[in-house]
Amino acid sequence: MIQKSFNDTPSLYLIPTPIGNLDDITVRSLNTLKTVDVILCEDTRDTGLLLSHYDIKKKLVSCHEYNEDKIIEKVVSMLKDGLNIGLVTDQGTPIISDPGYIVSRGVIEAGFNVISLPGATAFVPALTSSGIEPSPFLFYGFLNSKSSKQKTELKSLKNLKYTIIFYESVHRMKETLSNMLEILGDRKIAVCRELSKIHEEIVRDNISNIIPLVDTMKGEFVIVVEGNKEIVDFSELDVIEHVKMYVEDGMKEMDAIKQVAKERGVAKSIIYSEYHKK
Repeated sequence: MIQKSFNDTPSLYLIPTPIGNLDDITVRSLNTLKTVDVILCEDTRDTGLLLSHYDIKKKLVSCHEYNEDKIIEKVVSMLKDGLNIGLVTDQGTPIISDPGYIVSRGVIEAGFNVISLPGATAFVPALTSSGIEPSPFLFYGFLNSKSSKQKTELKSLKNLKYTIIFYESVHRMKETLSNMLEILGDRKIAVCRELSKIHEEIVRDNISNIIPLVDTMKGEFVIVVEGNKEIVDFSELDVIEHVKMYVEDGMKEMDAIKQVAKERGVAKSIIYSEYHKK
């Protein structure tokens, strides 16, 4: 399916909204908010305040993680009626650790355009101000809230040489950083909080030095973590050694096989067969 974005086809517009500072909204985003017929929003109260600030009046329809799958039919029906629809979340770019993916996928499957506007998102300013090598990088978003599952996720990431970007809430920061220290080692990180707001703060140091400071921090956090500088050269490992490296780190065998398949760029079945054959 080929999408021609700039035509007269009714479309769903993904519209970034400020992550804190209300000035961080593009002219195009404002014009789109003014011209769409309906706006899907994560919280009608928050979006109502934003629209009021810019003197925009539109019909708002609630669209959040608990009802996305239930409103797809309604959204597609509106598009079939010739209406253009905007989709916003409370802050930042829709779908990036926010709702919007399920509705967008449904709209695409129904044959309508999904047009994503560039704009505000937290991980880009965090990365560029971190002082950590910016490329290549991996945006991971939120780790699992359960410590055991979080550790498993971190184990699958520990050998990557990429800079990795995480989101985290204030209530889990200390546990998350402690788990990172245990699994990833004492890497350089940047903890960025309240980006674009008056209390914006960026703390750059090794993980062990930042953990004692967490109790004094408040707000919303982006964590930028240095990649593994002691990366193993996988070409020097055979498949058995490669899988065992992860198993010995505490990863389940099948998860280790999946990870090795990903890193070697081959099918999981090939790794599985090779590992069990020997």
